[in-house]
Amino acid sequence: MADDLCSFAKDIFVIKVPKKSPLVLRMIVLVFAMVCGVYICSICLKQISTHSKAGYLNVQVIQKPCPEPQIEPWEIPYVHYPKPKTYSRAECACNPVRYFAILSMQRSGSGWFETLLNNHTNISSNGEIFSVKVRRSNTSTIVETLDKIYRLDWLSSASKNECTAAVGLKWMLNQGLMQHHADIVEYFNTRGVSVIFLFRRNLLRRMISVLANSYDRDVKLLNGTHKSHVHSPHEAEILANYKPIINATLLKSNLKQVEETTDKALEYFKSTRHIILYYEDVVKNHTLIDVQHFLKVPLRELKSRQVKIHKGSLSNQIKNWDDVQKTLKGTHYENFLHSDYRK
Repeated sequence: MADDLCSFAKDIFVIKVPKKSPLVLRMIVLVFAMVCGVYICSICLKQISTHSKAGYLNVQVIQKPCPEPQIEPWEIPYVHYPKPKTYSRAECACNPVRYFAILSMQRSGSGWFETLLNNHTNISSNGEIFSVKVRRSNTSTIVETLDKIYRLDWLSSASKNECTAAVGLKWMLNQGLMQHHADIVEYFNTRGVSVIFLFRRNLLRRMISVLANSYDRDVKLLNGTHKSHVHSPHEAEILANYKPIINATLLKSNLKQVEETTDKALEYFKSTRHIILYYEDVVKNHTLIDVQHFLKVPLRELKSRQVKIHKGSLSNQIKNWDDVQKTLKGTHYENFLHSDYRK
């Protein structure tokens, strides 16, 4: 009886586990191994990618510095290494550049003067940039324009691009220069911009040029085309045939106004590094040795294709010469009637 009970108990508690197929077990192990392998590979790839990027960035940041130029300590603020946004200066990246601005008045020879500068292989003067009113509407637009010019991103026919050694513009006193003079002086001094003043001694001759140019702007004597500057003696002769009538009543006050404007400009910009030139002196010696030294560029012989329009005695250029002569005689402007020069 006891044997029967033991046998019954064994039948109750002993449960036989069914045998699993070896193929299924192998598949489970294989899938698990594949998942682990993919996970491990993904981690390794991320680490390799991170190291590669870090190494590449380190190479890009390293730049060879430009060697210190052999200059006097006071010159350091006026030496620059612009980095244009529109192109690369390539092998000229370490060529130092000086910034300048020609401050002048209309019909003072500034156009001819600028062609002489641009004849130099290392000088780029970009013309009357601020003749466009929107560029001089406020200080912000002026600074934005100047930054583009001195960054060498202002592309014009005068641009030497990569190997420019001196870059600037021609700026007339009535083109926002006097109105915003305080901010412009601060910009020039902060950015190391040198100023070239160009004026005319004989203001009566300048007045004749202003009146004649204004007349031609309306009449267009050269086959319906207005030209402020000419490149042939024939064109110059045509324009010179016009003889303006000068208002003798307002003559002295007009000359005085020009003198006062010139004096104000010199006073406003006296804190800048500058040089003062006169058209009459440039006519006598247009090699501009002083200017080339001022801009620290190699000396070159400079030439211009422009032809002077008004030549000779003033008595042959003013229609009411007798009235003008009578008005200025005995005043400190009398020397304007006689002073002359030859080109």
